[in-house]
Amino acid sequence: MSSQFSGDETAPFFGFLGAAAALVFSCMGAAYGTAKSGVGVASMGVMRPELVMKSIVPVVMAGVLGIYGLIIAVIISTGINPKAKSYYLFDGYAHLSSGLACGLAGLSAGMAIGIVGDAGVRANAQQPKLFVGMILILIFAEALALYGLIVGIILSSRAGQSRAE
Repeated sequence: MSSQFSGDETAPFFGFLGAAAALVFSCMGAAYGTAKSGVGVASMGVMRPELVMKSIVPVVMAGVLGIYGLIIAVIISTGINPKAKSYYLFDGYAHLSSGLACGLAGLSAGMAIGIVGDAGVRANAQQPKLFVGMILILIFAEALALYGLIVGIILSSRAGQSRAE
């Protein structure tokens, strides 16, 4: 029995790599955003302890980024089952690009949320009128990760469309 190597045997590797990239990079962004914002909240809490609960918003927004990566990782990993259905290189690359899109968008959003959250909660302690502006900037930073999630879902849905079966 002679079987030729078509390259599709390595396709699941790329799919699983995409799932790992989505989760790892999104969680890195979530961790950075949480840590950086948390430092700002702790520093601000020394001066104005009554504002601590109001200033926890950036920490929560950063934590959501990890959930985006988890969603894509689950979508990708459920789509990889070479025994049930053929899994080609196209599918692996679609899943890899899906994971990278979501993960790297989550990483960049986490960095933005961390920096804005740190500076924003400190500034809010000195000038309460800055709170709405800080929240708007945080929403726009969170939207970056949401764009990555949407593109990741679209790219992941392309897997399985490479060949008619």
